[in-house]
Amino acid sequence: MGSWRALYVPAAGRSLPWHEDLSLTTACPVCHKAGFLRPDVVWFGEMPHEMERIMEALSCCDLFVAVGTSGMVYPAAGFVAEAKHAGAHTVELNLDPSDGASLFDEAHYGPATEVVPAYVDKLLG
Repeated sequence: MGSWRALYVPAAGRSLPWHEDLSLTTACPVCHKAGFLRPDVVWFGEMPHEMERIMEALSCCDLFVAVGTSGMVYPAAGFVAEAKHAGAHTVELNLDPSDGASLFDEAHYGPATEVVPAYVDKLLG
């Protein structure tokens, strides 16, 4: 979870809405020091925010769709197995099969600009 429209404020240990450019000279709205802010997104090697909430959602979802993933970076790479174990229909929308492709019930391969809209149309149609 996270958002490019929010920033993570380490001094406050939380996220704040943000709609302006962000640079190394941007002052923190909490501690007023520059150089300590970043977009509120999860980067490689980091634990996703709100893991308890994610695991709860995976345990009761009916449909799990993974878009554009290698299926190699944990814990996110394990989400499909969690959803499948809970009975969800699992779908991979990806350029190529991921490392966990065998865990998906359905797969559509190609550029995201093509396979995502086509799958959404299929769901809504």
